[in-house]
Amino acid sequence: MLYLPRSKRLACMNKEEKKAFLLLKSIIFQYHGLDDNEQQLLEKTAGELDAEEELKWAQNFIAEEYLDAFDRARDYLAKVSIAKEQKIDFLHRVWKSNNEKGHITEMEAIAILRLAKDWQVESELISRVRG
Repeated sequence: MLYLPRSKRLACMNKEEKKAFLLLKSIIFQYHGLDDNEQQLLEKTAGELDAEEELKWAQNFIAEEYLDAFDRARDYLAKVSIAKEQKIDFLHRVWKSNNEKGHITEMEAIAILRLAKDWQVESELISRVRG
C-alpha cells in the first residue's frame, strides 16, 4: 500500500469518507451542545476538505433526532467502509480538534473511545493519543 501523509490522505477522501469524518467530528462537538467556536471549527474543516455539503448532511443527520443522534451515528459509522488506519486517523483528528477548542470533557473522551471500540481500534487510538 502506498503511504500518504495524513494531510494528503484527507485531501484524497471521497464523499462517503468526508460524510463519515464530518459526522464523527460533529457528533462529538455536539455532545454537550454546539457552541460558536465548535461550529467555526466544523466549518473550517469542511472548507479545507471541500465538504460543505457533507457537513450540512452531518448536521441534518444529528438534528433529525438529537436525543438519539449519537447511537444513530454509531450505527451509521459501523457500516461505513473505511480502512483501519483511516479510522484511527479520523478519531485522532477529532481528539486533537477537541483540544484545539481548549478542552475535552470526560464524556467526549468516553464517546470517542466508544466509537474507537466500535471500530476495533481502541488500543491503537490510545497509543496515538499518548504518543
